[in-house]
Amino acid sequence: MKIRTGFDIAFESVQPTPMILALSVHPSRMPDVLTPHVINFDPPIPYQDYRDSFDNICTRIVTPPGRLTISADFVVQDSGQLDAYAPYAQQIDVQYLPSDVLVFLLGSRYCDTDKLSETAWSLFGGTQPGWARVQAICDYVHDRIRFDYMCADATRTAWDGFMQRHGVCRDFAHLAVAFCRCMNIPARYCTGYLGDIGIPAVPDPMDFSAWFEVYLDGVWYTFDARHNTPRIGRIVMARGRDATDVAITTNFGYAHLARFDVHTDEVY
Repeated sequence: MKIRTGFDIAFESVQPTPMILALSVHPSRMPDVLTPHVINFDPPIPYQDYRDSFDNICTRIVTPPGRLTISADFVVQDSGQLDAYAPYAQQIDVQYLPSDVLVFLLGSRYCDTDKLSETAWSLFGGTQPGWARVQAICDYVHDRIRFDYMCADATRTAWDGFMQRHGVCRDFAHLAVAFCRCMNIPARYCTGYLGDIGIPAVPDPMDFSAWFEVYLDGVWYTFDARHNTPRIGRIVMARGRDATDVAITTNFGYAHLARFDVHTDEVY
């Protein structure tokens, strides 16, 4: 399967504004990119790519005064397979986890585990450790939060999402990640492309998507509390502790978002 994907984003600034972009495909998927993977800037500006501590490809720029358009369009080869299903995958005791995985057990900016630990154990302490426990968490979060684009809030934490019971895909992911960490299951937040492939077309505007991965039996497995069903065609862009680490753009100053278009479509 081939997937054509990309974006067209515009910012308007009144003064030069430093920014960090997390708009590249993750290095783990770069071998699948079939056409040039280039981020275009209009007007042309200098930029610098680097790898962050989570091995994401980030791009440093300074927006000029006025409008800056950032875009990309490329084709990715995909297996066409659904997310992996491993119902017998087991949870690893904390003392046996690799050291580089331990950070994904800790609370973070949007995953306030200290506020949710007691609730998590009361809800999921009786579930079977491992895959079944993670699925129980997904089922609960999927039912508890109502998806609503109009309720997007960049400051909402997992605890806030639990209490307010509405949000967007990042809120589903944050709450599920926080619950997993409370239950000593390493969990990391992911962002990327997820088109309407293998499902009926969705009328909502295309957007980047958020999901999460958990570490079971020495493997990172994909889960998605918003959709709560295996999907085809995920293209990961960045992974981290939460949305802070994988923000599509991080501005050091004010820049007005003037346009935001994302496309992800199967091509033949």
